[in-house]
Amino acid sequence: MKMFVAVILLVVSGAAFAQETNTIRIPKLEINKNKKEVFTGRDSSLTVYIDTLIMKDKSQLVFFGKKDVDLRVAHAEIGKRAYIFGTDGKNNGTDFQIDMRFEKLGMLYVLAGGQDANNNGSRTFPNGDGGNVAFTYDTAGVVPQTNDKKSPHYLQIDTRAGGYRVNPQNDLRNIYSLINMGSAGRPLGNLAQGTVYSGSPGKDGKSTVEGR
Repeated sequence: MKMFVAVILLVVSGAAFAQETNTIRIPKLEINKNKKEVFTGRDSSLTVYIDTLIMKDKSQLVFFGKKDVDLRVAHAEIGKRAYIFGTDGKNNGTDFQIDMRFEKLGMLYVLAGGQDANNNGSRTFPNGDGGNVAFTYDTAGVVPQTNDKKSPHYLQIDTRAGGYRVNPQNDLRNIYSLINMGSAGRPLGNLAQGTVYSGSPGKDGKSTVEGR
């Protein structure tokens, strides 16, 4: 019985540790102008708590290989043209739950759109779906606006699917070129996994911006 209890405790503690690896707590994160901070790893979901986030002009906060991200920021100072970007690594945009209090806001873009499946032999996934973004801001701080990008405190969220920007003529030229370069008996050998991807766009995501 004691051995059984010990095994159960080990399993429970292991599960608790595994859950904790999906959560990151950061007292202060400062990203300098034109620099980026990248979060990646094997887990497809991630929760990030940041006490103070400072993003200088044209800085980037990137989540790669993440399907779901819960980002909570107690104090945010955002410069001009700062970006939060997320993708699951398979051309799909990240689903974001963002809760943030702005102490300063110049211009922030949340990019959770799908990516294009270019038929150039290097991509291995079809046109991606856009992510869903729920953005909540603290009304006691700076209140973002989504109507005029030339005015201060601008917030834009992109959840559009991939595939809208693909040029069919260029796609066909790339496909034919790769097929012509293929070896005898393997005409599709130069295509990514021997696959020609559909030109149909993915599914658009949705976004909400609400105060609390």
